[in-house]
Amino acid sequence: MKFKKPLTVKEMANFLGCPFHGDANLKITGINEIHKVESGDIVFVDHPKYYNKALKSAADIILIDQQVDVPKGKAIIVSAHPFDDFNKITKHYSPFKSWENQHGDNFEIGEDSILHPNVVIGHNVKIGNRCVLHAGVVIGDGTEIGDDVVIGANSVIGHDAFYYKKKADGYDRMHSCGRVVLKDKVEIGALSTIDRGVTGDTVIGVGTKIDNQVHIGHDTVIGDHCLLAANVGVAGCVVLEDHVILWGQVGIASDVVIGSGAVIQAQSGVGRSLVGGKTYFGSPASDARTALKELAALRRLPSIIENI
Repeated sequence: MKFKKPLTVKEMANFLGCPFHGDANLKITGINEIHKVESGDIVFVDHPKYYNKALKSAADIILIDQQVDVPKGKAIIVSAHPFDDFNKITKHYSPFKSWENQHGDNFEIGEDSILHPNVVIGHNVKIGNRCVLHAGVVIGDGTEIGDDVVIGANSVIGHDAFYYKKKADGYDRMHSCGRVVLKDKVEIGALSTIDRGVTGDTVIGVGTKIDNQVHIGHDTVIGDHCLLAANVGVAGCVVLEDHVILWGQVGIASDVVIGSGAVIQAQSGVGRSLVGGKTYFGSPASDARTALKELAALRRLPSIIENI
C-alpha cells in the first residue's frame, strides 16, 4: 500500500510512540510485507529468525522489536509489538469503511459490462469493458477488473486475507488493505473465493481460467493462461508462472513457486517449489512417472511378502 503523501521516519515514529535510529528525514512512501517490499516501504519483523531477511530487504524502514545495527541508508523503528504497530499504521491510513449501498464510493464500470441481480460492490472498485458478473457476486474494496472478465454466481473477490498472529488470548487478525487485480479475459466459476493482499496485490493473469469452488489465498500471483480445476486450494504468497495447470483438488502450501508450464495432477499436495515444464503427482508432489511407478511397486508388496 502506498501512502497518499510520504512521511518521514521521525513522523512515523512519533505516530507510533516508538524510538527510531537512522536518518530522521528518510521518506516512507508505503507499507508492505516482506515478500512485497519496495524501496521506500516500511516492513515489520518480530522474530530473530527473520531479522536478517528484513534488514537486507528492499525496504528502507524496518519496524523491529529489538535494537540492532542499522544498515547503511536505512532506518529502524523499535517497537515492543511490531505486529500491532503495523496494524495501527494500516488501520489509520486505510481504515475500514462500511458498505451502505449496493455499490460503494468511487465505483467505475466500463462499456457493455453486465451486473446480474444481487451483485454487491465495495469502495474504489474498477470494472472494465464487456464483463459479466453473475448473480450474488461480491467484489471487495479496491478490486480492479480488466476487460472481458466473467465471474460466476456467488463468488467472492477481495475478501480479507487469512493472516493471524497467535496471542495468549487467541488469534489477532492482520488488517488487510491490499487489492485483487483480475486482468483481461479472466474467467472465474461459481462459489470461488480470492482473498486480497494484506498490503499488496493478489493478481490473476491474462486469460487464466478458474473453475467452481476454488480458493486463492492473499498475495498470490497467478500468471497468464493458467487453468485451475474445481476444489483447488492455493495458500497465500504463492506464485504460479504462466501456463500452469492445477487439476481437481490440488493443494498448494504458502510461499511456493510453480514454474511455467507445470501440470499438477488431481489430488496432489505441493509443499515446495517445483520447476516448470514437468508433470507432477502425489503428496508430496513429485515427478508423475516416478510417483506412479512407486504406487505400482507398493501394490505388489503383499504378493512379494506372501512368497518370502
